[in-house]
Amino acid sequence: MLQRAPRSAAIRVVRAESLYTSEPDPRMFGNQANARSDRAWTNDNWLKSRFHFSFAEYGGGPSNFGVLRVMNDDLVQPARGFGTHGHRDMEIVTYVVEGELTHADSGGNAETLGRGAIQFMSAGQGVRHSEHNRGAKPLRFIQSWIVPRRRGLAPAYGSASDFDRIDKWAKLVGDAADASDDAPVKVEQDVSVSATELSPGKCLDLRLGAARQAYLLAVEGAVTLASEKTTASLTTHDAAELKGPLSLELSAGAAGAHLLIFEMAATGDGRADAVAAEPRA
Repeated sequence: MLQRAPRSAAIRVVRAESLYTSEPDPRMFGNQANARSDRAWTNDNWLKSRFHFSFAEYGGGPSNFGVLRVMNDDLVQPARGFGTHGHRDMEIVTYVVEGELTHADSGGNAETLGRGAIQFMSAGQGVRHSEHNRGAKPLRFIQSWIVPRRRGLAPAYGSASDFDRIDKWAKLVGDAADASDDAPVKVEQDVSVSATELSPGKCLDLRLGAARQAYLLAVEGAVTLASEKTTASLTTHDAAELKGPLSLELSAGAAGAHLLIFEMAATGDGRADAVAAEPRA
């Protein structure tokens, strides 16, 4: 039987089965009815979204992990998407896993992004945007909302791609207030976002300083997290809450591991249903 992790644990595992799955009616976002016989579709509904935190119709989960307010793992079928809608006072970061994400917003920004691209939108005083899958294959992306350090910021948009993330950490997002931060995307918060794609069997170190914490998502594949005293395994859609100071060795499974991590200042929150790591043999 899986053991619940104490709040003070350095590694707390969030199993995929504990996440809420949302499959909303297509009319909610201006879509046509679901396709009946399109072989390109991999899900019966136009959208399948896994919520890591309370969001939309779901209120049964944690409200946040530090400054990370939302993490939605979205699978959007071809020729469907989110019609124009608005946001305020949130730093929105989107990481494309597969397929093509087409964005348009009230600031005149419009582009299509592919696998491994990062997109950000500072909603600030208010912005309206749409997100669609105009491609022929399913689109999967991770959209996360970060609470800004202050409200009422001027809206902003940006994106970046072509990161060197094979068997190493690629820093995608950093703090706009830190002049020394060389991340290609900056947000108004003390947070950094990095990604890696580990080859089968490859290892990579991860270190968290004191008074820091991180939320690690297994985007694809499988990975083992090993500290000096404990170990935990994650597979696709699993996540882990990590508390520093902490040194980990990450070891990819037989199919490799695609990982996304959000690192921030430590807080006392966390999921009530997180699972404890196992003692290391």
